[in-house]
Amino acid sequence: MLFAMYKPFGVLSQFTADGSSHRSLAEFGLPAGVYPIGRLDADSEGLLLLSNEAALNQRLLNPRHAHPREYWAQVEGIPTPDTLRRISQGGLEIQGHRTLPCRVWMLSGTDAEAQIATLPERVPPVRFRRTIPTAWIALELTEGKNRQVRRVTAAVGFPTLRLVRVRIGSLMLPMTKPGTWRELTMHERMQVLHP
Repeated sequence: MLFAMYKPFGVLSQFTADGSSHRSLAEFGLPAGVYPIGRLDADSEGLLLLSNEAALNQRLLNPRHAHPREYWAQVEGIPTPDTLRRISQGGLEIQGHRTLPCRVWMLSGTDAEAQIATLPERVPPVRFRRTIPTAWIALELTEGKNRQVRRVTAAVGFPTLRLVRVRIGSLMLPMTKPGTWRELTMHERMQVLHP
């Protein structure tokens, strides 16, 4: 079985509490025996896959398989084309690891703004500073180092304020309400496994 969940902000990608104020997946009534495939840190939200099929973990997460994942990041400031190029070329050092090349682009224009508008309000809301503009960028990664998007955007001078994983493989986040989950259809499963 393969499930998709819209993991809310402030929730750990695990079923056991860690002693912090963060909630765990145990609160959401997921079926017994499933576990998360990959992680989203507690400060991130969006598409989280869960399964009881151990082989999926290796298939979806090993960078050797180059399985794409798309994130939308609201960043502080307005990145320049050169900044986006620096991210996309890879080679940025984060925690002793050099990032792989990735796709990165600005989420701007009517279509992108309509897509961003479909995101639910974050609770609590992102901090707002009147003198510092924000922008949304999209990143498609095939690796998943701990807090990678946040570390990369900070390394180039544009800290991430909000981070939402919106796609794994070619499956876009199939629900719009944080905390909801459901089993994927066979077609959706194929979108995850064969992008």
